[in-house]
Amino acid sequence: MDDVQFNGGIFDAVGLSDSAKAKLRSSEPQIAERAPLVVPPSLERLPAPGEQPQAQDQKLAIQDADEVKKVSKEELERKQAEFCKVNYDQAMGRGDETTALNAEGPLGPCRPSVLTSIKKWNASDSE
Repeated sequence: MDDVQFNGGIFDAVGLSDSAKAKLRSSEPQIAERAPLVVPPSLERLPAPGEQPQAQDQKLAIQDADEVKKVSKEELERKQAEFCKVNYDQAMGRGDETTALNAEGPLGPCRPSVLTSIKKWNASDSE
């Protein structure tokens, strides 16, 4: 079975040719770089091992990068909704379609389309 060689553009695209296999073996997976540990802002405020913090203000304020991204995405969605309410909904109510159709907020155009509907449907399924 190892004697069979697939040559041609189609086999390259599918990954069956020897050159495509060599490229797959040599390529490293692309992983987003992230620190494995988050260091607290001050080591002096850490409780001793096994000891529980006594007050709420002693808890460490460590920000998770994923949580920050989630909050910023929610903030962008809120800004997009506000922008579209003013620049799209109100313009359509006035009958000014050219202004409404050209309105683009922080996340893109305000006008509804099939692609934005599909994006919303897929987002609700994944959550």
